[in-house]
Amino acid sequence: MTALSFDDEGVDVVYEGTEFRLEKALIEEATEKSYPDVTDHEVLKIVEENPSISGEPRRIGDIVQSV
Repeated sequence: MTALSFDDEGVDVVYEGTEFRLEKALIEEATEKSYPDVTDHEVLKIVEENPSISGEPRRIGDIVQSV
């Protein structure tokens, strides 16, 4: 299972026991979208090759705002 923790500057990721950070600029470059408009599902697809995705996608802007 992959854990994602979002903030204004990027995403902390725990993937298969390894912790790392995806910076805002890297996410924007990979998705070709503004950071707040990227969804959690899109970030998961950056981390995992074939992620198991469930539920509705949530925009990072909405996630960060609700914290």
